[in-house]
Amino acid sequence: MSYNIINEYGDIAIRDYEKVICSIIEQAIQYVDCPFECEINIILTNNDTIKDINNEQRNIDNATDVLSFPLIDYTFPADFQNICENDAEYFNIQTGELLLGDIVISIDKVYEQAIAYNHSNTRELAFLVAHSMLHLFGFDHIDDNERIDMEKKQEEILTMKGYTRDYEEI
Repeated sequence: MSYNIINEYGDIAIRDYEKVICSIIEQAIQYVDCPFECEINIILTNNDTIKDINNEQRNIDNATDVLSFPLIDYTFPADFQNICENDAEYFNIQTGELLLGDIVISIDKVYEQAIAYNHSNTRELAFLVAHSMLHLFGFDHIDDNERIDMEKKQEEILTMKGYTRDYEEI
C-alpha cells in the first residue's frame, strides 16, 4: 500500500496525524473488501488553497473541508469485479497498485469543525479521511438514502478504529 501524504499546511496540532490517516485508509480498504494493494495521495492544506482547488475543479468559490478525486469509474460503489489487474488505466504500472485517487483536506476546517461538533481534532481528521475514502470507492450522498448509507459506513469505519464522537486526544 502506498499512502503519499503531502503536508502543505506546516505544523499540525494532531499527534501522529499520519498514523491516524493511514489507519483509517487501511480500515476503509478492509471495510469494502478491496482485493488490491492501493495507492492514495493525501494533501493536507489550508482554507485558501482548498478554496482555490474547489473553485478550479467544481466552480464553487468557497473553502470546504475535504475534496475527493476518485480515479475509478465504478458501476456500483466498491464493486471491483470489472477491474482487471492488467488495466493500465487503474493501476500503477511500476508498483501494480490500484490507483484510488486523491484526497485534499483543509486542516483549518479540521480545527473549525472539531470545535463546532464538540469533538477532538483527531476524530475530525479521521472522519474526513473515512468520508473521502468512501467517495474514492464510488459512494456518494446526493440523495437521502445514499447519505444515510454513507453516514452509516463512515461511523462503522470510525468505530472499528476507536474514533467515536467521544474520542479524546491523549
